Amino acid sequence: MSVKHALAKKFGIPFLLVGMLFAAGCARAPAELQTISSAGINPDLHAMAIQEVRALQSKGARVWCVPFARNASGVNIRGNANTWWNQAKGQYARGKEPAVGAVMAFKGTNRNPMGHVAVVSQVVSPREVLVDHANWKRNKISLRMSVIDVSAGNDWSDVRLESQADSYGSVYPINGFIYPESTLHPNAAPQPVFAFMSTPTKP
Repeated sequence: MSVKHALAKKFGIPFLLVGMLFAAGCARAPAELQTISSAGINPDLHAMAIQEVRALQSKGARVWCVPFARNASGVNIRGNANTWWNQAKGQYARGKEPAVGAVMAFKGTNRNPMGHVAVVSQVVSPREVLVDHANWKRNKISLRMSVIDVSAGNDWSDVRLESQADSYGSVYPINGFIYPESTLHPNAAPQPVFAFMSTPTKP
């Protein structure tokens, strides 16, 4: 008699089905984790960036795009978002191709003078990505928001964001993408700084 038949006879079909579902879930978990890890996003940094936002929101404090992008990506740049592109020169690789984990750097405009930064969470197609970012909607984080390339040259110089379901908004110019790997210190692990953390205690 097989193990399945023995279990079914002793405990009944419901127990067997629950066990099979649990085993299937366990079998899928490593593959899912591998997908996250190999995608270019550090899951620990990403989780901590979200945790910081939640902590700030619970205190009634403002949430900004810069700390979230810095903490979620490991790109250790400070200052207004519209300065990130120039600051990244010589420190981080920059380019026009979207990549998971890269920071999308928006230009400053009259409507958006301080610019904006968002972290690419998925490349859907050559002309669509999903991003995670903060304060696009005031004081909130938006996860997996669709962004499409609407530039005439297909070079990701102009984009539109799906701020509302099935509705893309105005056109925003971007400088390009800042990649997390430091060109000066390629082996250095990113060290995020979280506003809600207290002074580190001695081990």
